[in-house]
Amino acid sequence: MFFYIRKNSMVTIGVTGGIGTGKSLVTGIFRSLGAFIIDADILAREVVGPDMPAYHKIVSMFGDSIIDADKKINRKKLGEIVFHDRVSLKQLEQIIHPEVIREQEKLIHDYREKNKEGCIIVDAPLLIEAGFHEKLDYLIVVSSKTDIQEERLYQRNGMTQDEVERRRLAQLPMEEKKQLADWIIDNNGTREDTRDQVKKIWEIIQEN
Repeated sequence: MFFYIRKNSMVTIGVTGGIGTGKSLVTGIFRSLGAFIIDADILAREVVGPDMPAYHKIVSMFGDSIIDADKKINRKKLGEIVFHDRVSLKQLEQIIHPEVIREQEKLIHDYREKNKEGCIIVDAPLLIEAGFHEKLDYLIVVSSKTDIQEERLYQRNGMTQDEVERRRLAQLPMEEKKQLADWIIDNNGTREDTRDQVKKIWEIIQEN
């Protein structure tokens, strides 16, 4: 597949995929190659911090039971609510997504102000669901087999099979994401296999 990318210009690329497919690995490789990384998960934590507008909306909607002693929102408790109720999940997304998008746009703008060329990677699990992929130049979808995804989540997050399945169902099906992708990275193999795929994309960005 050939992509025309102008030299000496700024390129924005979204990286997304299913839960546990290995987006962080791919993003880390891009970072090592020189890309500027915007991590939507980090932003999602920041925008719900105490005294932030989204914080007060969430507490008002879900109650004080989701607040820890340090006044921060307990993400696990909140997750137990919204991943058992699609309506609640949708309401939460309607609060958080606009705030995260606003921060992403600000970071992209600020980076462009300081750099005439380069590559900006937006790493977001719900990039497509939030509609932000339409504002970027290209889209990468990271894919892996279901059993590999589950094993990663069991080991890394200590999730139960039910928790994994509920979070997977809350995301757009992988096949639908793939149809929107400019590149698909297969993360079923070794780290070196994945690194080689990322490097090929990087070379296209640098050479065209």
